[in-house]
Amino acid sequence: MQIWAGLGNPGPQHAMERHNVGFMAVDAIAALHGFGPVRKQFAGWTQEGRIGAHKVLLLKPATFMNDSGRSLGEALRFYKLGVDALTVLHDELDLAPFKIKVKRGGGTAGHNGLRSTDQHLGPDFRRVRLGIGHPGHKDRVTGHVLGNYAKAELEPLSDMLGAVAAEAGWLADGDDARFMNAVALRQAARE
Repeated sequence: MQIWAGLGNPGPQHAMERHNVGFMAVDAIAALHGFGPVRKQFAGWTQEGRIGAHKVLLLKPATFMNDSGRSLGEALRFYKLGVDALTVLHDELDLAPFKIKVKRGGGTAGHNGLRSTDQHLGPDFRRVRLGIGHPGHKDRVTGHVLGNYAKAELEPLSDMLGAVAAEAGWLADGDDARFMNAVALRQAARE
């Protein structure tokens, strides 16, 4: 089993914030791959399903971003899984909007959800970094991250989420490079 955790903040007031793009990606994957009903567990919401031959538990922590690691740790311990079974989908300031990169390990770059996960589980989990772009000045970062997507961004956001969901099989197989390439090709075809 793999656990794919989308990071975000709970509540309808946060639903369209850039910081919640991890939640959005998990929802898109669940919808496209016909995952089961939402259940409350591990201080969050889960859905079980299959992507190809792989059993995947999707997890959206309900702990708010700053305490995400607690929820992820509970899920890994319950299933007796190591950090190698965890994939975290999250917003990334240092990537252009709607670009995607996958990497294993690394720093937290000031991201509180990653910092919490690192504190609970160490840094060696796989990250699907969903680009939200940098607003240009550090004083504007908080407003940008916690701001809603603009109307003009909704179509490319939808295209990115659709591409992530459609190509999730490569991620499940552990072929990160193929996943990134397939998502980029799918997005380029929509431009």
